[in-house]
Amino acid sequence: MQFVDIKNDIAFRKIFGNENKKIILLSFLNAVMQLKGKDVIEDVEIVNPFQLPIIKNLKASIIDIKAKDKKGKSYIIEMQVAEPDGLDKRLLYYASKEYAQQIEKGEHCSELRPVIFIGIFDFKFTALDKYLSHHAVCDVENGERTIKDMDFYFIELPKFKKQLEDLTEITDKWIFFIKEAENLIIPDNVDDEGLKEAYHDANKYSWEKAELEAYDYISMREQDERGKITLAVRRAEEQ
Repeated sequence: MQFVDIKNDIAFRKIFGNENKKIILLSFLNAVMQLKGKDVIEDVEIVNPFQLPIIKNLKASIIDIKAKDKKGKSYIIEMQVAEPDGLDKRLLYYASKEYAQQIEKGEHCSELRPVIFIGIFDFKFTALDKYLSHHAVCDVENGERTIKDMDFYFIELPKFKKQLEDLTEITDKWIFFIKEAENLIIPDNVDDEGLKEAYHDANKYSWEKAELEAYDYISMREQDERGKITLAVRRAEEQ
């Protein structure tokens, strides 16, 4: 088998935005938020399910998955391969916009439901050492949460150093999959059905020709963007 790079926009949306395989997204959400028992998300509606776009309209580096569960909670999952300027403000804007759009003018604010943003970053974003962090509005002294409707989870891939033999928790297995899938065969320790399906959908040999063409196009676009940054840095250093 040969796996795609999960960080590629087309691959990311094809795997996590598949309405016919919601078991993948459900497993990922429960793993990242480490939900157990009655808190486990049992079903979601994917708001923008994967559709193969026209290649000329593709864009690199930013893509997101949106979903809602039966309780009305909204989930935004975004993959970022490079840090854009003002990312912290944009994350707040995205989450706040999703929160505010739940009701129209004149409707009761009590109808608003929580918004959870999950950012997967292929760069270091926080000053923390840990690769998975949970951020929320809380008292700066004792950590008490009075405002509870907005949460941010950040997965920083460069900080994840675990190897295959170190993986015991489903959370780590998911992060390992996103970071390393293109360099792997299916590990023997994958026992979660959602993650198994994700590996299956990441197999290049299960993709249609048009999907592979879009995948390759996005990869080239991302390489071009990285090349522009490298060239700009080199010229700045020379000056």
